[in-house]
Parts: sequence; structure tokens; C-alpha cells
Amino acid sequence: MPVSPSPEQTASAALTVEGLGITAGGRRAVHDVSFTLARGESVGLVGESGSGKSLTCRSVLGVLPTGCETSAGRAVLGGEAPVELTALTRRQWDTVRGSRLGAVFQDPASYLNPSLTVGRQLAEQLRVKLGLSRSAAHARAVELFTDVGLHRPAEVYHQYPHELSGGMLQRVLIAVAISCEPELLIADEATTALDVVIQAEILELLQRLRAEHGLALLLVTHDLAVVAEVCDRILVMYAGEIVENGPTADVLAAPAHPYTEALLRVASIGEWGRRELDVIPGRPPEAGADLPGCRFADRCAYATAECTTAPVPLHPVGDRHQSRCLRAADARVNDLKEGAPA
Repeated sequence: MPVSPSPEQTASAALTVEGLGITAGGRRAVHDVSFTLARGESVGLVGESGSGKSLTCRSVLGVLPTGCETSAGRAVLGGEAPVELTALTRRQWDTVRGSRLGAVFQDPASYLNPSLTVGRQLAEQLRVKLGLSRSAAHARAVELFTDVGLHRPAEVYHQYPHELSGGMLQRVLIAVAISCEPELLIADEATTALDVVIQAEILELLQRLRAEHGLALLLVTHDLAVVAEVCDRILVMYAGEIVENGPTADVLAAPAHPYTEALLRVASIGEWGRRELDVIPGRPPEAGADLPGCRFADRCAYATAECTTAPVPLHPVGDRHQSRCLRAADARVNDLKEGAPA
């Protein structure tokens, strides 16, 4: 059971999520998710499609899809003026979202108005949120376009979304997201649709902005190579639960949950010459499936009858490293490979 943070912990954290539960169509989709982001920290949230990554972030942002609702827990935006996000009204959200909390999503074109120039859209945000004059907002928008690496920013200001490439649009959306100096930036699959070169440039941009502005970054992705490059810590989700969390270097070097180990085997970071592709056998359980034990048990090479009888809590396996695996308290998954079934 999560422990409520003290006022001192809340003040030092950019985001605290406690026991978050989300239902979709009345069925459990996310259960008992808890984590904290420190100021200036970068955390990667990884897992297969349907694991609950995006729903978790959209709950924090207050933009859950129709039919989904936050059913338990809370999310607190920290700092000197903590705000319980999961308790905000629509009007209260207007003072938080875009000001203290920014977001960047996949397919940036769908989040921009095709009938307005990108510069006007950014300038309007600056006028509404910061109260800038028309001329000051224009000047600041050009500065922000420069800051995110757009070439000829004064010209980009007058262009429409359809006139820009995917990489340029993502930079525009990042400029909008950081325009009011937020404390936390959530990037949900922000580089998935981009080619490798542009993806690397966007990741480098996010790293630079994090260092320069001191913002915390929650990066949602299925790409472990991206997490290895950008994130200080990693949260691994499976079937609506966090199954492992810890410092990125520790988790990637010695995964303590069979699902994380399987993800790493499939990703094969750095093994570019490999010809055969590994897969994780089986399928994740359906959302809301009532499983008494470990939700990964039917796909796990190490599972025993004990794994299916009762819920598995997170076990400490090292400094700031936890795993939702019965064997994690005794030995890391890497130490068990020799005994794994073929």
C-alpha cells in the first residue's frame, strides 16, 4: 500500500502519483500505480501497447478518453504550491495545464489547428496564459521557435501546419509545451512517427531543454534504446501495473522481472547485426481480466504455481530498485537464466 508523502517530499518532487487506478468501460485498466518524479529528473515509462502507459499519463493530464475514468488514487503536482491534479475542476485545469504542466504527443499535426499559422497558435497561448501583448507574444514565439531549433523561425511563424515536416511540427509542439516554463513535461510517444535522424534530434532537444529549464520529463515509449539514452530512471508497465522500477542503468544491466528481461531480449539494444528476431510468447491479458496472481505468469518461463495464487507486491532488489516478482527478493532474473526452460 502506498504511503502518503510528507509535505517536504511533495515540495521537492515535480510529480507524485499514489495508488492510481483507471477504469475503461467499467473494467480495470490501470491498478495501484505509484511513482515520483524529482525536479529536473527524466523518467521513462515503458511497456507493450495496452500496458496502461498512455492512460496513466492522460489521467495525470486530466484528458482521459471517453469511457475512461480515474477510479482510485491521486496525482500531485509538487513544488511550492502543490496541486492535486486528480481533484481539479475543468476551470481549475485551465490554470495548470499549459502553464505548470506541458505535454507533447505522437502525431503533432492532430494537436494543431490547420486553419491558423503555427506562430499565431503559439502567440495566442502566450497571450492567454501569460498576459503578453500582441507584439510581445509575437517576439517571444519567434524566440521559442529559435530555442527548439527551427531554422528561419520568423518565417516558420507565418506557416501553416501542412507546410511543415513531421520533425518541424514536433518542434513547434515542444515550443508550445514549454512556452510557460512548466515544471513537468510529459512526452507520450513523441518520437515514434519520426525517422531515426529526426528522432535523435528531438531527443537531444528534450535533453537540452531539461538541463536549461530544470523541468522534469516523463517519457512514454516502447523503445528501450530511447530510455537508455535519455532517462535517469525507468518504470516498466505490464497489464496495467508497474512490474519493475529503478535507475535505468541498473534495470537495463540486470533486470529483476521476467517481463523486463523479455523486453530487453526482444529489443537487443546494440545488437544491430542480429538476423533473428525474438518475440515474447503468448499475449497480455485482456483489460480488466481478474487474475489472482502475477499478471505475467502465463507468459513467464520461470512461473510456478505460487505465482498464480495471490497478488505479487513490489519487492526491493537494490537501492531504489523494485520488482513485482516473487523471485526478485532472492535473486535477479539474470541469475536464473541457466535454469530457464528452452
